[in-house]
Amino acid sequence: MCHHKAPHRTWEPSSKHFTMYDDIDIPEPRTLWDDHEGRADVVKAMEMRIMDLDPIIDLKALVPPDLSERDDISWRYQRYIKDYLRVIASIDDNVGRMLDWLDDNGLADNTLVVYTSDQGFFLGDHGWFDKRMMYEESLAMPFLARLPGVIPAGSTSDAMAVNVDFAPTFFDLAGADVPSEMQGRSLLPVLSDAEPDDWPESMYYRYWMHGDWAHNVPAHYGVRTKTHKLIGYYNDPLGQAGAEGPVQPPEWELFDLLADPAEMRNVITDSAYGAVARELQIELRRLQTELGDEPHANADAELDRLLA
Repeated sequence: MCHHKAPHRTWEPSSKHFTMYDDIDIPEPRTLWDDHEGRADVVKAMEMRIMDLDPIIDLKALVPPDLSERDDISWRYQRYIKDYLRVIASIDDNVGRMLDWLDDNGLADNTLVVYTSDQGFFLGDHGWFDKRMMYEESLAMPFLARLPGVIPAGSTSDAMAVNVDFAPTFFDLAGADVPSEMQGRSLLPVLSDAEPDDWPESMYYRYWMHGDWAHNVPAHYGVRTKTHKLIGYYNDPLGQAGAEGPVQPPEWELFDLLADPAEMRNVITDSAYGAVARELQIELRRLQTELGDEPHANADAELDRLLA
């Protein structure tokens, strides 16, 4: 395994890439100006907006005076995204060096190469940087794999895969039994372009650090299918009802990923999605039971109220 720290905050480009992109403007994501209307209150309160980037640590420069709010955000975005892309260029160079080494040493044809990450990342999407959220930019992870003779070159799959599938895949390829206590299942059939009929059609997500010290991100859990996503913010700092201190009311979001892939419209109160929301609630409970988790009582009751 070779894990690169470069894309993680703080971003420190190498001298080779220090002035890369200086003479161009990087296109802004179309959701940079998302006002979060209709989203959960705890989502609106998160502190990972482009405006929350530290001028000294993240932007490495003081913001020019007398800018309008919009120009200020655009200026900060350019500083942020260029630094980020500079460190990504270093990753690109060094992954290339590793692949060249495999070629030069005659190992490329019998070596599984996997390029992945531990999470996705907001690059100005929804006006945010960082991660943690169940929104697509943070949830979706790159996963590219190469193994000549096993994985068809240039093939793709829309089968759902999660990071707990990685270890069973490596066990499978090594001809070893997957430990019974291990979650996930081998991706080898999917990588071999033969998705099994019983392959999972949904995935469970949970982020448990409520109001984390860095970005005020709420604890939440949810279920994602290929077409929809249901997210519950149970808004309980200790993860259970009756905790000491104020407990915010639970909130829910529902997104139609086919009609609204950018997740701009929360349709949890739209009666047209009532049946879908109920199906997702049932699937969420099933996944929680399967994984040894359980629904938060207040959050579950709030979802029942919304769907009544």
